[in-house]
Amino acid sequence: MDWVIWHKPTCSTSRWVLAALREAGIQPEVRDYIAAPPSEGEVRDALAVLGIGARGLIRRKGTPFVELGLGDPGLSDDALIAAMAAHPILIERPVVFAPHGAVLCRPKERVHDLIARNGAGVAR
Repeated sequence: MDWVIWHKPTCSTSRWVLAALREAGIQPEVRDYIAAPPSEGEVRDALAVLGIGARGLIRRKGTPFVELGLGDPGLSDDALIAAMAAHPILIERPVVFAPHGAVLCRPKERVHDLIARNGAGVAR
């Protein structure tokens, strides 16, 4: 797998992470995940490589999280994944995929661990 970032251009954290990747000499595929939303299958694959459950990838702030009733603890991962695919703004950002792993960059500095783990750039 090549380097890919699920990016939202208006998000300062996402822009910071993209700049850190480029500063490390990495030219990732930049996927504006709002304009080109991941499918349910891609969300599932992302969760598997991230090693987290669906609730770990859901963004609450500035999204229809409350309106959609996604805080209901009885909702399955399948229901949450379907909601993220239908409303990509619900996906926390940025997510960076690398040849050896992936990371949700919250906090943003987590990208440096991924860079180091993949033998690219200089970790900070």
